[in-house]
Amino acid sequence: MPRLPPALKLLQAPLKCWVVPKAHVSAKPARNPTSPMEQAVGMVTTFVSFLVPAGWVLAHLDSYKKSSAA
Repeated sequence: MPRLPPALKLLQAPLKCWVVPKAHVSAKPARNPTSPMEQAVGMVTTFVSFLVPAGWVLAHLDSYKKSSAA
């Protein structure tokens, strides 16, 4: 077992560069609160970015089935 510690050091060396610095998170409220309009735009954008591609696939499902059967 004398070779185990050097092998462990070789395996741990690449992991040292993966250390992520601690985030500076504050418990204080935001300096510039987000307006209801900005929140609505963000929510609509999020939902559209997920629902439009899914709707496209569902709307063209028959054509996808036909092309894969050939």
